[in-house]
Amino acid sequence: MSEATDGPMRNRAEQSAQGRRRDRDRPPLPEPLPHPVVDNHCHLDIADGAWLETADAIARAGDVGVRRIVQIGCDLPGAAWAVRAAEEHAELVAGVALHPNEAPPLAAAGRLEEALGEIERLAQAHDKVRAVGETGLDFFRTGPEGRDAQVTSFVRHLELAKRLDKTLVIHDRDAHEAVLDVIDAEGAPDRWVMHCFSGNPRFARACLDRGAYLSFAGTVTFKNAQPLRDALVVTPLDRVLVETDAPFLTPTPYRGRPNASYLVPITVRAMAETRGEDLTTLCEAIDTNTETAFGGPW
Repeated sequence: MSEATDGPMRNRAEQSAQGRRRDRDRPPLPEPLPHPVVDNHCHLDIADGAWLETADAIARAGDVGVRRIVQIGCDLPGAAWAVRAAEEHAELVAGVALHPNEAPPLAAAGRLEEALGEIERLAQAHDKVRAVGETGLDFFRTGPEGRDAQVTSFVRHLELAKRLDKTLVIHDRDAHEAVLDVIDAEGAPDRWVMHCFSGNPRFARACLDRGAYLSFAGTVTFKNAQPLRDALVVTPLDRVLVETDAPFLTPTPYRGRPNASYLVPITVRAMAETRGEDLTTLCEAIDTNTETAFGGPW
C-alpha cells in the first residue's frame, strides 16, 4: 500500500487543516458511469468538516453513479461515527474495527481488551454495520515489537466477523504472507475483502484461492503500479471491487489532492481499460459483487 495506510493514524486536526487548504483544489466531477457502483471503503469522517461535508460527499458521488458507500471506522471514535452515519444516511453501511496500527499502543496501555469489547458492541449496534474492518497487519508502520499485538487484534476481529456473520475487511501493508498465515490458521470467514489490494498476481491468486474479494483503489492508476494492474487482470470478474480509501489515494491525474467517492469513475475506467473489459459490464459486476461481499443490498 501507499500513503493511504497512514490515514487513520494521523492527527485529525492536522487532517482538517490540510483539507481546508486543499479545498480550492477540489477535483472536478468526472463523467458519470453507465451503471451504478459502490465505493466499498471510505473514511468520510476524516473529510467531514474539513474539505467536503458528508452530505455533499454522498450527493456528489451519486451524481456520477457512485450511489452507495461503505464507511469504515478505524479507531473507537471513528467506529462510533461510522455507525451514526450509517443510521443517518440511507446510502451508507458501516465497518467497525481497530486499525492494525492502533493495536500496539492500546496493548501497551493495557486497553486492548477494553477497546475490542467496544468494537464488538458497535458491531452489534445496528443491522447497517455490515463489516468488521479494517483490521489486519501493517509491518510498515509497526516494527517487530508491536507485531504480536497486531496479530492478537487481527485474530480477535476475524473471530468476531465469523461469530456475527459480518464481512471481514483486511488491511495489509508489507505483510502479505503473515496475513495469509493468520487466515490459514484461523480459517477465513464466509465473506472477506482485501482492502486496497497491493500485491502481485501470485498473491492475488493466493487470496482468491482462499475466497477473498479483491478491492482496487486509485493506486491502480499510478505509473509504478504495473504489478498491481497485472493482479487486476488475473482477478475473476465476480471477485473485483472498487474503493477510494478517501480522502487518501486519489487517482491519477489528481494524485496529491484529497480523494472522495465521486472520483471512483476515474479508477473504474482505468480498471476497465487495464482488463480490456466493457465499462458497463465491469460496473454491473462491481455493483453485484459489493452487495454479495457485504451481505446483501441496502
